[in-house]
Amino acid sequence: MPSNTPLGGTLINRVLDDTGATALKDAASKLPAITVSPAEVWDLKLIAIGGYSPLPGFMNEHDYASVIARGRLTDGTPWTVPITLSVKDAGNLKDGDKATLKDESGKLLGSIQIQQIFARRFEHEAQGVFQTTDEKHPGVARIRAAGQWLVAGEVSVLPETLPSLEQGMEYRPAAIRAEIEKRGWKTVVAFQTRNPIHRAHEYLLRTALETADGLLIHPLVGETKGDDIPADVRTQCYRTLIDKYFPAERVILAALPAPMRYAGPKEAIHHALMRRNYGATQFIVGRDHAGVGNYYGTYDAQKIFETYEAGELGISNLNFEHSFWCKGVGGFATQKTSPFGKELQLTISGTRLRELLAAGEYPPPEIARPEIAEILMAYYRGLK
Repeated sequence: MPSNTPLGGTLINRVLDDTGATALKDAASKLPAITVSPAEVWDLKLIAIGGYSPLPGFMNEHDYASVIARGRLTDGTPWTVPITLSVKDAGNLKDGDKATLKDESGKLLGSIQIQQIFARRFEHEAQGVFQTTDEKHPGVARIRAAGQWLVAGEVSVLPETLPSLEQGMEYRPAAIRAEIEKRGWKTVVAFQTRNPIHRAHEYLLRTALETADGLLIHPLVGETKGDDIPADVRTQCYRTLIDKYFPAERVILAALPAPMRYAGPKEAIHHALMRRNYGATQFIVGRDHAGVGNYYGTYDAQKIFETYEAGELGISNLNFEHSFWCKGVGGFATQKTSPFGKELQLTISGTRLRELLAAGEYPPPEIARPEIAEILMAYYRGLK
């Protein structure tokens, strides 16, 4: 097995067997129903498959408050973002009830054994998780728009709620851990992305792969901002890049079915803990990880790892400076490895890359591989 254990010691599994699934379907019409928002459907899936181990369900008020205030569950386990189920009206729900969970189309997803119903503390949650109450922040806007009552309890999920693949990729932690064991990897470095991988990312990945047995490229395929490039287009880019430019036997491409919160430092820890559950031993943290706008400092997501004791996260952070194509060096470098000034640095942000593509301009090959640029250009042409 991978050299680390899941958070809490074992992978949670909240997927019903055939008998349990039949019983839930038979009882569903007699139970109160909760409609689960699209973002919370992704959370429900991750609880079910153990991606959020040790959580067996949606958080109660004590854990919710502790995570916001301390970055830990009440038992001291590191955890930095609340995993909650929201409702706008809790009128027909009571502590101790069993309720069905349905998506917005009315499809039955599973059930929850209600432990507690409590009020969202919007100001505390926004400030504690996102470091702002500004509703221009997409994460803050999402919790403001969500129901202000939160329902806690253990969940049970129907097998058919979970597809065999996400965007053609495996996404279950148990399956990824089994593949790592099969390959004999003891050290695994994981890379989080919600964007296509450009050349500067490649530099980080190759550098990291020099020090580890294997690389887990682990794109987030859950809910993101409307202007982010869709998961299916990104997946085509990832496959093309790996097939042409990486040793396949040293790379696993898998999906992370999580919603993007844009919580900067707090989400960096959240992303690392999930990758521990998937079997990774190291996690790449670069510039402005999980950031949006100007809400976080450039390297705040690296600094937050220093607030936890050595080893207690069960996964180590592999920090990287912002990398760029350096004309002076004649290759990729960072401020640590290049003596040249900004006039010889070629760099581009994800936002600027999207702007170029939307305008029909090909990014230079030092920024994006031509094969990747062509996939992205085809997507943007299709938007017109």
